[in-house]
Amino acid sequence: MDIMQVAGVGAAALVTDMAKSTWDSVRAGVRRLLRRDGEQGSAQVLQLVDAARQQLIDSPAGEREAVEERLRGELMIQLAAFLQRHPDAASELQELAEQSQGADDNAGARTNVHHNTNSQVVISGGAINASGGFHYRAPEAGQ
Repeated sequence: MDIMQVAGVGAAALVTDMAKSTWDSVRAGVRRLLRRDGEQGSAQVLQLVDAARQQLIDSPAGEREAVEERLRGELMIQLAAFLQRHPDAASELQELAEQSQGADDNAGARTNVHHNTNSQVVISGGAINASGGFHYRAPEAGQ
């Protein structure tokens, strides 16, 4: 296994997940991974990861892509150094990255609905059989 490749994949997955609602579970996985460096060492690296996430969240939308690119590079270097010290952690980091990517594959559609007064919204996780048609009507007064 190439350490730089695993570090790059891991860094990309971490940066991608930083702005998602699933970050807490990903962070827990990172914390388990970093325990190999002992409590003090893992706490220091986790603080850097948390600071990187905050930079990403605080970045303006127009600068987000550049911030993500920079953070991927920084995290790749940190993860590569970690994997140099703990080569046995490479498979765990790769698994964490794959779980992160798998969560994206199964995330389903995301929908935001705004200004839908007197209308109905249908959200489906799969096919909808509309052979009987859809019948819309305004809600009854007081409902």
